[in-house]
Parts: sequence; C-alpha cells; structure tokens
Amino acid sequence: MNAKQSDTLDQASLNKLASEALQRYPAAFHGQISLLCRSENATFMVRGADGLRFALRIHRGDYHQRDEIESELAWLDALRDTGIVVPEPLTGMDGQRVQTLPVSATENRNVVMFHWIDGNMPTTDVDPRAFAQLGEVTARLHQHSQRWVPPASFRRIVWDHDTMVGSQGHWGRWQDAPGISERDFPLIEETLTQIRRVLHDYGKSAQRYGLIHADLRLTNLLLHEGETRVIDFDDCGMGWYMHDAAAAISFVEHHPRAAEWVEHWLRGYQTLCPLSESDLAVIPTMIVQRRIQLLAWRGSHATTEMAQSLGDHWEAESLRLCRDYLATVRAGQVLA
Repeated sequence: MNAKQSDTLDQASLNKLASEALQRYPAAFHGQISLLCRSENATFMVRGADGLRFALRIHRGDYHQRDEIESELAWLDALRDTGIVVPEPLTGMDGQRVQTLPVSATENRNVVMFHWIDGNMPTTDVDPRAFAQLGEVTARLHQHSQRWVPPASFRRIVWDHDTMVGSQGHWGRWQDAPGISERDFPLIEETLTQIRRVLHDYGKSAQRYGLIHADLRLTNLLLHEGETRVIDFDDCGMGWYMHDAAAAISFVEHHPRAAEWVEHWLRGYQTLCPLSESDLAVIPTMIVQRRIQLLAWRGSHATTEMAQSLGDHWEAESLRLCRDYLATVRAGQVLA
C-alpha cells in the first residue's frame, strides 16, 4: 500500500489527545468526551455541564497540513456570511482556531473544535426528495465557489483523475481493495482509460471545475426544522462540480434506486444552476470514477467500521458497474 490512511493511533491515545486538546480552550467549552466516528479523522462529541455540545476533530497525520485546514475554515467563514449553515470553529485561548498537539517527539496532530450543529441525518431509506435538497444545497455551494475570491494563502487538496484513481491517489490504490484480484485489473484499467478520455475532452473550465465539497452525501447533510445544513468539509478542494453529483451516492452507486436518487439530485441542483447537455452526459463517468476511487479508499481504510460495513459483495458490484459503464460507452450513450 502506497498511502498512509486511517489514523494509526489506538483509541486510548486518541482519548488522551482529545482530553489534552480541550485544555487549549476556555473552561466554558470543556465537558465529557465521547467518540463519534473514526475515518479520515477522529471526531468526538464534547458535552458540557450546561448541556451545550461541541464537535472536536482530531486530524490524522499525512493528509492535510495546518495551512490547508485553515483554508477549509476560511471557506466555511465565507459560506456562513452568505447564510448557509456550516460548521463554525471555536478559538483557543491562544487566539488560534487550529491547535497543534504533540503525539511524540517526532509527530503532531492538528485539532479543530466546532460548535455543534443540530439536525437529523437522512439515509437512503428516506423519501428520495432528500436528494433534491442535497442537490439544491450543493448548487448553492457551487454558486459561492464561482464567485468567491479566496485569500492568497488559500491551499486545498486537488481532486482530479490522477489524484482520485491514479497510482499515487490520495486514498491509495484501487488494486488493494479486498475482493479485487489481478484477473479484475484489465476491466478496471479499460474503464479508467475511457474515463480519462471523457474527462480530458470535458476539460476544466471555470464553469466546470472549482472549489467543491467533494464528499457531499446524505451522511454529511443535516435536516433541521425545514433547513438544510452541511457538515464535514474535510475533503473540500479543487475538483469538477459534477463530481459532487457522484459523491451524493457514494458507496451505494449499485443500489437499484441510485438512478432515481441522481434524478432527484439533478432536479434540486437545477432549480438554481441549470446544466448543459455536456454536464449531464459526464455524470455517469463521474459516478464510475468515484466508485473506483472508493475501491482505493476501502483498501486503505480496511480497519475502519465504514469499510467493514460494506459487505463481501461490494467489489463484485463495483466490477458490474464498470462493465455496465463500458457497455453504455459502446452503445454511444456516454459522452466520449
């Protein structure tokens, strides 16, 4: 495996680090700590004596540097100024929003603490119109991205074909996914050749490529009293806007209702941002590229609960999606 991925710290070390991180903030933000999830990062809930809650995010090493995290927070500030409900970071006693704590003599971890955002997370069991809400809020983010002028110091991760599914991809190699063998490689390689050709022709004009959330799926959406709220901007970076359409159905691209969900997403998105025929035609390519990217993710995050929950047939379904994609290409139904 050529990419360091999910955090190597054990749970006791993470708990200790979370407790130490709290000491960087005023006493009003202290409280009982409990782990919410571990994936790219470890996220804890902090529950204060007064009932207030906060989210404490411990960044793993070897992914985002401190200036990249500060750039994420800068975009959140700009989005919040427009009325979009997104996470709001707290400031430590030193006046900094990103705290850096030593883990050892040679290793540090960056930590950010956020105000809690209330809301219910929709799932694929809900009314598919939830995807229309997801599409609409994604369009609002894209509109902002196209207007906003980032500060000169702004630096975020780049999501393009090579960094998603190339040999040096940010999430590792798709070849390392469990359930994928060498006999499957030619099918995926042929699919990638076609994807590369399509995206080269589609291009990276400012109307098609810019700052995106990059992981805006239902699990990163909160619904509260009719309001749609977006969380987890940890993967935000430069990418194709239509990649966010593919990200909307991450991990469930093979589901029988996936096409219906994408249709609702597009309906919501186009209430604000009409799409061209080329934009619509490229979406199947984005979806298959995302699925192969997630093969790499599963291989490099094999110890995480999310990766293990996907089941034994997830890779087989991934290969089926590749075969179906190539069949539509040959039938002339995909932008080429």
